[in-house]
Amino acid sequence: MIAKKDVELLEKSAVKLTLTVASADIKSNYDELVKKYSKQAQIPGFRKGKVPANVLISKFGESLKAETLNNVVDDALKEAFDTIEEKPLPYAQPELVDEKLDIDLDKDLTFSVKYDTFPNFELGEYKGIEVEEDSVSILKKDEEAELKKLQDQQAIVMDKENGTVRKDNIVTIDFAELDEEGNVKEDTKREGFVFTIGTGYNLYKIDDDLVGKKKDKEFVIEKEYPEDFEYSDLAGKSIKLQVKITAVKEKQLPEINDDFAQDISDDFETLEDLTKDIKDKMKKRAEEKLKSQTLEQLMTKLVENTEIVIPQSMIEAELENSWNNFAGQTRMSPDQLVEFLSADGRSKEDLLKEWEPNAIKGLKERLIMGRIIENEKIEASDDELDKEIENQATAANLPLDQAKEYFQSPQMKEYLVHSITDKKVVDFLLENANVKKGKKIKYLDLMEGKQ
Repeated sequence: MIAKKDVELLEKSAVKLTLTVASADIKSNYDELVKKYSKQAQIPGFRKGKVPANVLISKFGESLKAETLNNVVDDALKEAFDTIEEKPLPYAQPELVDEKLDIDLDKDLTFSVKYDTFPNFELGEYKGIEVEEDSVSILKKDEEAELKKLQDQQAIVMDKENGTVRKDNIVTIDFAELDEEGNVKEDTKREGFVFTIGTGYNLYKIDDDLVGKKKDKEFVIEKEYPEDFEYSDLAGKSIKLQVKITAVKEKQLPEINDDFAQDISDDFETLEDLTKDIKDKMKKRAEEKLKSQTLEQLMTKLVENTEIVIPQSMIEAELENSWNNFAGQTRMSPDQLVEFLSADGRSKEDLLKEWEPNAIKGLKERLIMGRIIENEKIEASDDELDKEIENQATAANLPLDQAKEYFQSPQMKEYLVHSITDKKVVDFLLENANVKKGKKIKYLDLMEGKQ
């Protein structure tokens, strides 16, 4: 069908494809269409299937030509995409370049389409890249802090006997702002609000104002807020807040001993067993965090070393996927999320614009990793697939046979292959990096990203 084709590479991984279809093929397509409709058309004065071609053409000629044009363009594009390397991305719909495209049964048809294609790029150097890896010091106080977290989790919350509020107590309050005449502002009224004194998890930041107050007492708090207060509705304002404490609770902490360790898990017989497990887990978390940071340095330099132009349709698809994932995480539908943002004076477009730099960086990283996997012929062996299925079964607490059945489908097997090759390429890059000794940092700073 295609008499001539020309592929022109444009900026931003776009392609302009120009095709010429011979008039004989156009005429053949047109004749087949006329023949088909002659057998199907029902026109007064003619039996079904007996409508003469010239009658059909005189009545529907322009429509027949338009359908022939669509068929010829679609068939030509399909044939071209089967033969050229520069195929369109799945989400990049080819667009006709020609503003007006007409068909002449006696002439060849030439038309052009533009579309985005997979980025073609030269991979930069990815071995011997210099990165710094910090080391972490896990102190006795860090271990004690982890133990204290477990103690807090095992605490029993009970009503406080004297009902006097102290730091770390859990209080339930009713509150409302008062106007200048001392009347309640109904839109600020709230009942049954619960928070822990000292956390600051309340709009008005009244933790210190409640210390020393008693349950079932009603009182008024007067506060002035600075111009740079974190909540703009209160910044630079003075308020009167009517408060009633309806409940005061305190935590009864368990004693840290062998019994405490046994309550945490049947795996521990003594406090020493629990302490060792805490140390091991802290060490593992620190190693994973340091590895992640080193990899982030490495990927940043890989992106800098490799020039890749990401097509716009690929960026838009990535952002749309992020948007849908974000909506899922917030447990809102995309439409509900738009309304939520609108109430805050923002839009979906504002959010996507904020995300775009990270989306582009993430796409470049995935393209680079994919190319390295190809270059180094990194694959997932059958043994590795079996091992990964075992790991997935253990993590999901599933019988191994059930897990194997679940991962039999081509889609799930592909997921496993990607999971394994991604891990292997990360290990490959780190093994081939020039890792220099970095600074020594505290465990808590590492975990909180303060280093």
